[in-house]
Amino acid sequence: MNQETAAPEVQPGTPIRDFSVLLSPTPRGARLARLLATEQLRAWGIALDRAPHIVAELAANAATHGRVPGRDFRLTLHVVGDTLRIELSDTRDDRLPRVLPGTAPDAECGRGLVLVDALADRWGTAPGPPPRKTVWAELALPPEPGHSCPGTRGGLPQGTRG
Repeated sequence: MNQETAAPEVQPGTPIRDFSVLLSPTPRGARLARLLATEQLRAWGIALDRAPHIVAELAANAATHGRVPGRDFRLTLHVVGDTLRIELSDTRDDRLPRVLPGTAPDAECGRGLVLVDALADRWGTAPGPPPRKTVWAELALPPEPGHSCPGTRGGLPQGTRG
């Protein structure tokens, strides 16, 4: 997995798409995050089967482990060039996510980040203004018609790997 930090390299005229929403840190808010992300990607014409699963896992983590009563979590989607970046920000910067190695397949918890690691091209965390943190995941988008080389239209800054 790539852990570099790089400035975005966006070609002039490349559209940058953003979507952001605050949601309650509840199971209902986590489900809504997945549904809103799926609908937004559909509206943008992006068909990625992996993205809703990543949003579901990260939103469930934000609602469960990042929960602070009275404080919402934020779902943000960015499309820059050939990269979709999914970000979930919560207000528990003291609780960084970590992959739990050796989690049993039938365990009730501990598998979410294993799935994110398997589905995302890259993922990690980034500190926000205290007390926030952001857990992000990136997916490469298929080339658009007229662009034969993926990876030539942009990139997003990284952060630290989870």
